[in-house]
Amino acid sequence: MRLLLDTHIFLWTVSDDTRLRRAARHLIEQADEVYVSAVSIWEVAIKVRLGKLEADPVRLVDAIADSGFIELPVTARHGAVVAGLPLHHHDPFDRLLVAQAISEPMYLLTADALLPPYSDLVRRI
Repeated sequence: MRLLLDTHIFLWTVSDDTRLRRAARHLIEQADEVYVSAVSIWEVAIKVRLGKLEADPVRLVDAIADSGFIELPVTARHGAVVAGLPLHHHDPFDRLLVAQAISEPMYLLTADALLPPYSDLVRRI
């Protein structure tokens, strides 16, 4: 199974946050491939700059490889898929993550209740 972690799930995983439930952690550990999107690092960088989050985007880039995860770049195809998504969610970062999951395809793990209506590929944990 191929997984794409949304930004919160990635942050919770690398910080060993208790908000990441045991079942979710097990799913990540058992996956064949686990991806972290460049979108997540971009989102963190913007939210840090706005004072909405405390994190080090440069360290998070290193944490992708250190965790055995794979970086997923943003492609033009991912961007084009966003245009066809309904407006269930207005956050551009989350919409692009959904588009990546649909395009690749892979399961997107999220804690966001607004994302599962997009696709059966979106799994709320």
